[in-house]
Amino acid sequence: MKKICLTAISALLLAGCGGDEFQDLRDFVKNAGADMRGKVEPPPEIKPYEPFSYDNSTGISDPFKPRKMELKAGLGGLNQPNFDRPKEELEEFPLDSLKMVGYLELGNVGYAVVRSSDGKLHRVKAGNYIGQNFGKITSITETEIQIREMVQDSTGDWTERDSSLQLVE
Repeated sequence: MKKICLTAISALLLAGCGGDEFQDLRDFVKNAGADMRGKVEPPPEIKPYEPFSYDNSTGISDPFKPRKMELKAGLGGLNQPNFDRPKEELEEFPLDSLKMVGYLELGNVGYAVVRSSDGKLHRVKAGNYIGQNFGKITSITETEIQIREMVQDSTGDWTERDSSLQLVE
């Protein structure tokens, strides 16, 4: 009999806890998604690929082919370097691969000793050419070689650029 009483009391207690206390929440959860329908817009129409031909009739150059810079008549002018003179030995090396390693003076003329990237030593003086950008040595001191280079810009004009080599200790 005790078991029946305990079961009856437990049922009554559980029934008391399950009242309408949270009925409004249950109704909200039940009805919250009733009016909602997902709206997915259709994907945009995909247009078929149309290849474009870069030819002379369009007047547009092909961006995937290398172009040579075309010099316009009259450009280059006074600053254009002399292409006909014989090249000197140090003009085959980039300027950043050359190192000034010494200075000497013979008969009131200052010379710089330059080491090229192949390990050879070269004696240069003001007026010699050096580097791959038509660099001409303008002056030499005990610690530095001053160089004036000629470089071509995107329009084909030649401009001067000053560079230097410092003595490496």
